[in-house]
Amino acid sequence: MKITRHEVERVAVLARLALTDAELDAMTGQMNQVLDYVDTLNSLDTDNIVPTAHAVPVENAFRDDVVRPSIGLEKALQNAPDAENGCFRVPKIIE
Repeated sequence: MKITRHEVERVAVLARLALTDAELDAMTGQMNQVLDYVDTLNSLDTDNIVPTAHAVPVENAFRDDVVRPSIGLEKALQNAPDAENGCFRVPKIIE
């Protein structure tokens, strides 16, 4: 499947991209290279290939939950720019 310069221009307009003639030509060539590669991939026999989400096995990297004492209210509010009644005070953003 080939993409035309006119199609690239149309996509550029939809994306609100101002492309020069040289950029349009380059983009048309690059898009055609991508589509040629996809055609190459489509020609491969993948009937016996199991679908995967990752190319390599991925294991969960989370650590075990361990109960520990918290830092406490005073230490949590220590670097707060403004605190009131044991809470972070922030500017009102709703009008």
